[in-house]
Amino acid sequence: MNKASQARTELLNMEELASGTSFIHGLHPLTKLLVTILYIIVCVSFPKYSLSGLAVMVLYPVFVYQASGIPVSTCFYKLRFVLPLVMAVGVVNPFLDTAPLLYIGGLAVRGGVVSMLTLMLKGVFALMASFILIATTKADAVCAALRKLHIPDIIVTLFLLTYRYISVLIEQVAVMSDAYALRAPNQKGIHISAWGSFLGQLLLRSMDRATELYQSMQLRGFRGEFFYADTAPAALRDAVFAIASATLFFTARYVDIASAIGGLFM
Repeated sequence: MNKASQARTELLNMEELASGTSFIHGLHPLTKLLVTILYIIVCVSFPKYSLSGLAVMVLYPVFVYQASGIPVSTCFYKLRFVLPLVMAVGVVNPFLDTAPLLYIGGLAVRGGVVSMLTLMLKGVFALMASFILIATTKADAVCAALRKLHIPDIIVTLFLLTYRYISVLIEQVAVMSDAYALRAPNQKGIHISAWGSFLGQLLLRSMDRATELYQSMQLRGFRGEFFYADTAPAALRDAVFAIASATLFFTARYVDIASAIGGLFM
């Protein structure tokens, strides 16, 4: 199996994850979308030195991953190429902010180190929350939730078609790569002289396939709306989940829970 086929398999695995039957899967898509957006906003709003307060926000992803039955390791594996980029955002902070912020056993900890760790946690938490939303909600349901928030239909349709056509593009790359490998069995990769024709054929094949898919969607009544993706109306558990999540987020944001817990043992 070549790399394109592996990428397509991982994309199909995401759709399989979204078809689960756990408590988190059963929540209304709009509830999960709003809670995820609120979680990311609250995480980003933490001050740059509020590392202990931000650490409490890990409780939400820990709960939803456990309740959904999706291992956290799956998230880190799927996002293995994105996480290093996110964690590299604050690498220069220790060199820009050199003033001591606190002392641990006589060892001075620079403010830049604390702000770097805070930035890293913000990025990791945001990715974890976004991943669990996609891993427990089908793309059509997410688009339906976006339309209920009155996001313009052209933006939502662009998101859906991009998501759908990625698999088409990867499928064509896999087929063409296998065909090229059969014609050049002793060659590793695609020779530079064939890059132009390969990309041209890939574009034409992908456009043809994508046009067929879009026409089939129109024949089934697709006009930019997602009525077919409507799930059951929001239930009591959706309200409980949203209120409990919002309470946790704002409590962690405005109450120093870590210091309060530490004070109990001193």
